[in-house]
Amino acid sequence: MALSKPLYSLFGSYLEQLFNHPVRTKSLTACCLATTANVTAQRLAGAKKLNQQSLFAYGLFGLIFGGSVPHYFYQTVERLLSHDFRFRKFFIFLFERLGYAPLYQLLSLYFLSIFEGNSHSTAVKNLEKLYWPVLRANWQYLSVFVYLNIAYVPPMFRSISMGIISFIWVVFLAQKRRRFQEKQAAAKST
Repeated sequence: MALSKPLYSLFGSYLEQLFNHPVRTKSLTACCLATTANVTAQRLAGAKKLNQQSLFAYGLFGLIFGGSVPHYFYQTVERLLSHDFRFRKFFIFLFERLGYAPLYQLLSLYFLSIFEGNSHSTAVKNLEKLYWPVLRANWQYLSVFVYLNIAYVPPMFRSISMGIISFIWVVFLAQKRRRFQEKQAAAKST
């Protein structure tokens, strides 16, 4: 019981910040979630020492894009489809899956590579190799969660709930990118 009061107070402060400063709060939340997910992915891979460049890249991506892009996407879609009509939530889901997901995946794969210190040409090569497999996996594994998020979560909390779901996705993405980088390094050494 004594622990619940500080948790409620912390949650209340978070909701207050989310209401008063939504983009900043969502961006800081995305930064923390992306960094923590990358640490988790590295630990699951058995890394003895954390790759600081990767941590920085994921944290920076979450800070710059992870809160603002979903915030403005959901806000825009809600405004465009503001009239209540049959299958409205399904159309929002289609916008997300066919418009937002492909663009956001492209943005994330490219900028994560750039933020890790790679050149533009290396980032594009990585993007060419990883984009379709990662996007297909995104559609395959996250579509149910995205639909549930759109159907049952109030718009103010959608990017936060997707951020929590994205934690698992970032772990997957980090492992996929790490395996790809290991294959590239092995190919260069032979």
